[in-house]
Amino acid sequence: MNYLLNTYNRFNVEFVKGKNATLWDKNENDYIDFTSGIGVVSVGHGNERLSSAICEQAKNIIHISNLYRIPPQEKLAEKLVKKSGLGNAGVFFCNSGAEANETALKIARKYGEVNGEIKKYKVITLENSFHGRTISTLKATGQPKFHQYFGPFPDGFTYAKNIADIENKIDDKTVAVMLELIQGEGGVNPFDRDEVRDLAKMLKEKDILLIVDEVQTGIYRTGEFLASNLYGIKPDIITLAKGLGGGVPIGAVITTLTDVLKPGDHGSTFGGNYLATRAAIEVIEILDEYKKSKKLDKVINYFDDKLVEIAKEYPDKFDCVSGYGLMKALKCHSSEIRDEIVKKTFEKKVLVLKAGSISVRFLPPLTITKEEIDEGFDRLKAALC
Repeated sequence: MNYLLNTYNRFNVEFVKGKNATLWDKNENDYIDFTSGIGVVSVGHGNERLSSAICEQAKNIIHISNLYRIPPQEKLAEKLVKKSGLGNAGVFFCNSGAEANETALKIARKYGEVNGEIKKYKVITLENSFHGRTISTLKATGQPKFHQYFGPFPDGFTYAKNIADIENKIDDKTVAVMLELIQGEGGVNPFDRDEVRDLAKMLKEKDILLIVDEVQTGIYRTGEFLASNLYGIKPDIITLAKGLGGGVPIGAVITTLTDVLKPGDHGSTFGGNYLATRAAIEVIEILDEYKKSKKLDKVINYFDDKLVEIAKEYPDKFDCVSGYGLMKALKCHSSEIRDEIVKKTFEKKVLVLKAGSISVRFLPPLTITKEEIDEGFDRLKAALC
């Protein structure tokens, strides 16, 4: 009997060990992992430095609660603020992307409540967006298929068709705009950089907050520490999770609105504990070195060349390549083609992801080697024949 709730359509495989972008199942078959646990295992499976940092911390203190100072939490917060480029900012730690986005919404709602004569509470998000599976973040998600059965939802959310349509949705009760710079679950859809910069400028002039959901794009996934850095903008609030802990659950909110939340307004029992923040520090230090040495840029370019090559080689299946860094997708001509490719690719022992209706999504570990990329694409081509 299976005692798990039936919330996932799982592939019938059991992995027992991993090294970087390679996994082995219980029968010792090896798989190339182009998913990194949906963008989580940023420094690869079995990373020795991360494992050592986790074990060292676990021998001392794993958790003590936020009633007391937590030195690695303070160190991580400093790193995040300095690398974000936001200047005078603060950090709140939680356990997931949905929790981080909930925190961002609470900050925005309180800001709209206490600032100005008119109380503002409305949040504009985009169609095809994805912001989480809690009730509020589900409502913020601009995909009706996720809303069925779970109402009634909190009010105050409006969906814009695209960046240009956001201004049309603004009224005197609008407190914030929340968006992914590259829609992940929606299909790996990057927004135009100039449009985003113009939007950020317009929102600043109107005193409307800009919340950027970097749960998937953050921590060097796009080649820069944040997609916000890549786009050249400074949001009021940035949310992080996934790749930050390298597999250890952690979420974070970076915001310039440091005086909005007061003691008792928000909290998290587990958020930012010793183990999670120590792991995240190690992840950032590893990836800082990868970026500084140009290894990250080289592997991004190599992976991109492989994707472009395969798209050109199979024009009957693929329309184009989308995304930035190691957050990429092959856009297929139909959902049927996409679903068949994902199925056959798994049979050839390569792990890829679905996104949107027609995208094959790639989120490999940022430390993936050229040899692993070559092997993965050789198997992918075999699946396409």
